[in-house]
Formats: sequence, C-alpha cells, structure tokens
Amino acid sequence: MTTTTLAVLVPLLPFLGAAAGLLLGRTAPGFVRPLAVLPTLAAFVLTVVVAVRQGGGHAVDAATELTPTGSVPVELALHIDGFAALVAVLVGTVATCVQIYSTAYLRDDPRYPSYAALVSLFTSAMLLVVYSGDLIVLLVGWEVMGICSYFLVGHYWETPEARAASIKAFLVTKLGDVPFLIGLFALATDAGSFRITKVLDTVASGGLHHPTLIALLLLAGVAGKSAQFPLHTWLPDAMAGPTPVSALIHAATMVAAGVYFVARLLPVFETSSAAMVVLAVMAAVAMTGSGLAALAQDDIKRVLAYSTIGQLGYMTGALAVGDRGAAVFHLLSHGAFKALLFLAAGVVIHAAGTNSLAAMSRMGHLRARVPSAFWTMTLALLALAAIPPFSGFFSKESVLGAAEHASTGGSARIPCAAGWIVLVAGLVAALLTAAYAMRLWLLAFHGRGVEAPDHGRQPVAMNAVLWVLAVPSLALGALAYRVLPDWFDGRGLTPELTTSVLGTGVALVGGIVTYGVWRQTTALADSTPMGAVAARPEGDAGLVEAEAIASHTPAYGDVASAPDPADPGRLLLGPLHRHAATGFHLDAVYAALFVRPVLAAAGLVRFLDREVVDTYVHGAGVLPRLLGAAVRRAQTGNVQTYVSALLAGTVVLAVAALLVATGA
Repeated sequence: MTTTTLAVLVPLLPFLGAAAGLLLGRTAPGFVRPLAVLPTLAAFVLTVVVAVRQGGGHAVDAATELTPTGSVPVELALHIDGFAALVAVLVGTVATCVQIYSTAYLRDDPRYPSYAALVSLFTSAMLLVVYSGDLIVLLVGWEVMGICSYFLVGHYWETPEARAASIKAFLVTKLGDVPFLIGLFALATDAGSFRITKVLDTVASGGLHHPTLIALLLLAGVAGKSAQFPLHTWLPDAMAGPTPVSALIHAATMVAAGVYFVARLLPVFETSSAAMVVLAVMAAVAMTGSGLAALAQDDIKRVLAYSTIGQLGYMTGALAVGDRGAAVFHLLSHGAFKALLFLAAGVVIHAAGTNSLAAMSRMGHLRARVPSAFWTMTLALLALAAIPPFSGFFSKESVLGAAEHASTGGSARIPCAAGWIVLVAGLVAALLTAAYAMRLWLLAFHGRGVEAPDHGRQPVAMNAVLWVLAVPSLALGALAYRVLPDWFDGRGLTPELTTSVLGTGVALVGGIVTYGVWRQTTALADSTPMGAVAARPEGDAGLVEAEAIASHTPAYGDVASAPDPADPGRLLLGPLHRHAATGFHLDAVYAALFVRPVLAAAGLVRFLDREVVDTYVHGAGVLPRLLGAAVRRAQTGNVQTYVSALLAGTVVLAVAALLVATGA
C-alpha cells in the first residue's frame, strides 16, 4: 500500500471500531473489548509505518475536492510532515494504552461499550486533526473531539459533578470555537483556500490582509481547546470523568490539539508581533497560575489537571518565541509521562479506596500496596519536574533555551518581550512544578491517612500499561533531542548550559524545600491514629470511583474525613492557599461578569414573555369570549323581550337622528 492509503486508514480504523462497538455492544457483548482494542492498536501500528516511510523528509501531500462550493473549495487533503507523523504515533500509543487499561479499570461498568466506542471515536477525531491538510476537515475532527469529551467527562452522569463538568467543558470550549471558526473563514478568504499548504504559501508571500485579527481569533479557539488562560477553567472540573479518559484528554487528544494547530500554522501567528506577545502572556499566566493552584489541590487528579495546564503553557511559550520544534518535542515528552501519571493515579485511587474528588490527604500506606504504581509514578514525576536524565528535562530545557535565544534578539520576527516573559515564567514554573510534584509523591505514597482495605493485586492489564509508558518517560528525551531536529525544522534541541543549570537548580530547590516543610509538619502533627477503617467490598476501579463520587464522601466514611495535617502546600502558600485552592476565584469572576447577567437577562425575558406578551395573547382570547357570553345571554327566546329591544333601539336611533338634524 502507498503511504497515502495507509494514512487514510489510520483515522478510519478507530472510527469503524467505534461504529461496530456501538452496534454490537448490546447484542454481542463479547466483541466489545476486541473492537475497542484491536482497531486502535492497528491504527497505532499504521502510524508507526507512516512515520517510518515519511522519515522526516518531504511532506506527504494528497488531496481530492470534497464538493464544489462556488468559492473557496473544501478538499479531503492529507499533509503529513515530521510533526504530523510523530504526533500521530503519540496519539496511537496513548489511545492503545488507554483502551487496554480500560478493559480492566471499567470491567464491570454497564456502560463500558459506549465508553469504549467514544474513546475510539475520540482517537479517530484527533488522528484526523493531525493528518488533515484542509482546515475544514481539521475543524470536523476538532468539533467531534468536543462532543466526545462532553459524553466521556459525563460518563458518571448519575452524579451532579459529572453532569456539571461535562456541560462546563462543552460550553467553555464552544465559547472559544466561535471566534476560531470566524478566524478560519477569514484566513481562507485571504488565502483563497482552506488547504494548509496554500495558506502557508500565502503567508510567505505576504498575502494576509488582517494577520493580527486572524491570529487573535484563532488563539481564542486554541485557549478553549488547550485549556489556556483565560478559558482553562473547564479542565480541572473535567476530572469527574473516568481516570483513563483524563489520561487520553491530557496526554494525546483535545488539549494537545490546540498546541498542534498553532505549531502547524505558526507562520500565520508570526506575522503579528502583537499576537506573539499575547500568546506569551497566555503561556506565562498558565505556567505560574496553574503551578500555584496545583500546590493547593487535595485531589490527586486535580493536581495533575493543573499540571497539564502549566505544561501546555510551556508548549505555547515555545510557540510564542517561534520554536515549534521545542513545542512539539515537549508535547511528545509530556504525552508519555502525563498519560503514565493519570493511569498510575487510577491505580492509586483504586488501592486507596477514595473518590477522585478529594483523596491525597486521606491516603496512607500505599507504597507497598501498589509497587508498580509507586515506581512508575515516581519516574513520571521526575520527568514532570524536569530532573535529568528523564524526558521532561530535555524537552523543557529546549523550551527555556528557545526563550533565552528570543530574549536576546535572536529572531527578528519575535519580540524580545515575548522571550523574556516566557523565560522568567518558565523558571518560576519549574520551581512550582517540582514543589507540587514532590508534594503529590509524599502525600500519595507516604501520607498519614487511613489505610484502605487491601483489594489484592491490581489487574495485569493496568500494571503492564504503566511499565510500557515508563519507557518513553525515562528514555525519550535523551534519544529524541538528537533525532528530532531532522524531523522538524532542523533547529537544534540540545539543552543550553545556562538554562539547564537554572532550570534544574530551581527545580531541586522546589523539591527540597517542599520535602523539608513536609518533614517539619509531620514532626509537629498529631501522631494519634485516625482510627479503624470500615471495610468496603472489593470492586473494579471504575465502580470505586463512581460510587465515591456519587456519595460525595471518602470511601471509608467519616473516620477519614479529616485532611492530613502534614500538608506542605498550606505552609508554603500561606494566606495564598485558599485562593489558589479555588483557582484564584476565576469561576466566581466569570459567574459575576457573565453567568449572572445572562441569567438575569433570561429572567427578564421570561417575565416579559409570561407577564406582558402572554397577557396580550390571553386578552385577545378573553375579549371575544366575554362578548360571546354577553350575546349568548341576550338570546332568551322571549318574543316580547326581542320586540322591546327592537322598539328601544328604534327610539334611540330616532333621537340620535333628531339630534344630528338639529345640530346641522
């Protein structure tokens, strides 16, 4: 088969698997798991074949007109360069691991068939975004991911948290998609085509007439989809969905789509210095704000959610300084260790027996209980904190190196201000990242919470996936920074000495200080045992999570409700802790500025509709009814009454005529 044919099959196979899984989910449940895993696995294998054939050389382009539009044509087009080839491999890897992991994690879930089908459809949509060479076809995958996230985040729809989170994710991302769509149409109007290659040719020839407006409109959509400031608030709440869904959204789909889109169309954004500065500010706020918020969260998944926002900030920061190679390098590295972190968190949640909404301060004695999760999560946290030689060190340092290069005027197209903003924020974020990574590790595995009942060994499928993802988390960075430049733009990704020393130094300071504070608070904390643990029956991890979310309580009851006093985050943040724990009240600000005025306006419209408009409508019916009643009462059937009324009417008419004549 040609490379083009194989590339077409890549998004098609998961789509067919999703359709077959939905059709056979009830009639042939035995086929559900094979239909979930095998098409996704086959698509992953094909992404590897396509990447090998593409080899980082010339892009693979193919197109056929979808339908005549009379103006700007829409084409089924492929554009597979080195970026697309490697990102597709990442998507296939993570999606396959998530599907395998879910077969055990949700083994007793009655809605597993629809869940697995939606995960396959989600994967298909992201692969379509990655390989698409036409912006309208890319938009189709973009929007399909949005609706899939709505259903998957709301998988436990019996709980109010899941319902609210799914609606919030859908509305916030759609809020960004409206200007995004307008920006796409404006871009295509200037370029005369939706083809990405033709758009980039137009940019190179200076053919864009409104570059700043187009770039800012597109950035609104990217902020929503990639959970960047100020449209990032949906992502922490989306943790109400199953943990494997979180791994998929955070590591390889949805939030990665926005970063990938900007990387693919980076020349469009580089035509506007204002847009690059805005992108840099967005990245800086995301990096620093999310780091502070993560340090104050008690739920292990919310810590990782805010972590994702910060790491995406590094990627958008690299794009803001014009280095898409560094951005995609960190996207690949982050995809591996963030998927590992979430899937390991699922094992920890199951073993701890807590819910997914408030857990870390109640965990205790888990290191020996889940050794695979402990060791793999330790590796992933070291990669997240950018400690050498783990993958996160090389990819994060490539971002900081690019920012340093831009801050010294290394590129005429990039404002120096953007470089300084990203560099300073990146170093601050490195300190905060190491701090909350150390805090998570200490509370999750060395916490003083109540020991949960032992559910026995975790399923092999779950543990095996953790070790598979541990390999790239450990080795990807050291190998990739030598190889990836040939696949990208040829720009070097080797860590710079200055930023490497600074970045690693502040990360070590953050980790060591957090550990020291934890030791101090542990020594001062009350050592009285928290009491006996109520037993709970063994069950699959998904049901443990769903039942605990529904109950709004820890799985052990009130005995475990008190948080661990040895939480270093409270002491490190001080009075800032309560603000950081709520995401700096951004949801409250949005509620005051947008939600309440809209609800008030809706209430006014409802009042006017019911009390004013309906009054006229009801009045139009009441008046004829009253007249009809009056006429009906006049129909007595008495001839004398009729004659009397006739004579009275005649007299009235005669008098009226006489008055008129006299007046004349």
